[in-house]
Amino acid sequence: MEILKDKSIIITGATSGMGKAIAERFSKEGAYLTLSGRNQQRGTELINKLPADRCQFIAGDVGLIETNEMLATRAIEKFGKIDCVVTNAGELGLGSVTDVSYETWNSTLNSNLNAVFYLLKFVLPKMLENGGGNVIANGSIAAFKVFPNHPAYCASKAGLVSLIKQVALDYSPSVRANVICPGPVDTPLIWNSAQAFDQPEQAVEGAKNATLLKRLGKPEDIANLALFLASEESAWITGSSITIDGGIMTK
Repeated sequence: MEILKDKSIIITGATSGMGKAIAERFSKEGAYLTLSGRNQQRGTELINKLPADRCQFIAGDVGLIETNEMLATRAIEKFGKIDCVVTNAGELGLGSVTDVSYETWNSTLNSNLNAVFYLLKFVLPKMLENGGGNVIANGSIAAFKVFPNHPAYCASKAGLVSLIKQVALDYSPSVRANVICPGPVDTPLIWNSAQAFDQPEQAVEGAKNATLLKRLGKPEDIANLALFLASEESAWITGSSITIDGGIMTK
C-alpha cells in the first residue's frame, strides 16, 4: 500500500545523503515530490529515476528567500497543494568561536535555520488553506550535544528544535511539526564533520563504536523515520524532537 499516495511534499537537500534517501522512499510510497538542491546535475540524475509525472526538481540555494518562494509556488502550480515539507539542506561551518569567520557563521545559520523559517513562511499559509499539513525538519543530536569546533552547526540545530516546537504550538491542531535528530549517519556530512578532529577516520570509527548498536546509521534508517512522521501512523505526534542515533545519546 502506498501510504503517501497523492500527497504533495517538498523535500530540500534532496540530492544526496539522507535527503536523497527520503525522496526515493517517499516516491515509492506514491507521493508527488517537489525536490530541491544546489546541484542541477545531481537533481536531474535523481528525478530521472523517479516517475516523471510525480516529481520536479528546482535547483537553488534555500538560504535565499526567493528560492523558498519558488519551491512553494512551483509545488502549487504542478500539484495543486502542499501537504508536507521535509527540510534537509545544511552546512557544517567548522571552526571554533574564535576561528570561524563571520561569513561561515552566517552562512551556516542561514542554511540550517533561516532556510527552514523562509520556507515555512510561504508553505504554512498554503497548508492552512488546504486544511492542514505536516512539517518535518532534519536536525541533529548536535541540538543537544556539542562537538569540537562545531559552534555554528550546534547552535543552528538547537535553534531549529525551538523553531519547530513553536510551529507545532502556533499552528495546532491543523499542522503537525516534528524534528528528526540523527546521530552518526554514513553520509558525506559525517566525513566532512570529522575534519574537525585530528584523526578524522578514527573519529568516525569512534562514533560508530559509541553507538549501542555498533554501526553508523544508514540514510535509509532516517528515511524510515521520516516516512513514519509523514504518514497518518504518527497522527498524534507533534512538537517532538526524535533522536535516531543507534543509542549514542544514552551515554
